[in-house]
Amino acid sequence: MNQKEIRELIEFLVEKDIADFELERGDLKLHIKRGFASLPAPVVAVAPTVAAVPAISAPSVPAVAPPSAVAAQPGSADQSAGAAAKPPSGPAAEAAEEAGLFIVKSPIVGTFYEAPSPGAPPFFKIGDTVQEGQVLCIIEAMKLMNEIEAEVSGVLAKAFVSNGNPVEYGMPLFGIRKH
Repeated sequence: MNQKEIRELIEFLVEKDIADFELERGDLKLHIKRGFASLPAPVVAVAPTVAAVPAISAPSVPAVAPPSAVAAQPGSADQSAGAAAKPPSGPAAEAAEEAGLFIVKSPIVGTFYEAPSPGAPPFFKIGDTVQEGQVLCIIEAMKLMNEIEAEVSGVLAKAFVSNGNPVEYGMPLFGIRKH
């Protein structure tokens, strides 16, 4: 199991809100725990019990489908909720790029927050001038708050996500009109 597969597995577990997971495949044993209130800080433990994973000859089939494939399956429990909460992507993001906007995309899966804490003013308003490196929002992933910074300087022209909504990896968050 490579690092990419582990990352996809963790994203899937977060999406499905699974707190404890164990996987045994051959000589590899993987145990993931998250979201314990009794600990001082959130914990994610990934512990292979073998020094090296033997090479797998092609073709191989992944043990767990990536989150995007699971969400697309008919009859999926999260299918209706996920469709309502997803911000525009595809044509809307492409139209924004064609309009000369730089699109800031989510680097992780999590929950979008426009302010540093509940009741605090948001980091931005549409029309505000932002500088490269300025914090635009927070994405909470596995109880960790990740600050998302502007990648370019310019005017914040469009927000694709509303406060408190879930975001996927690569999903457009903002459109910035560069100076």
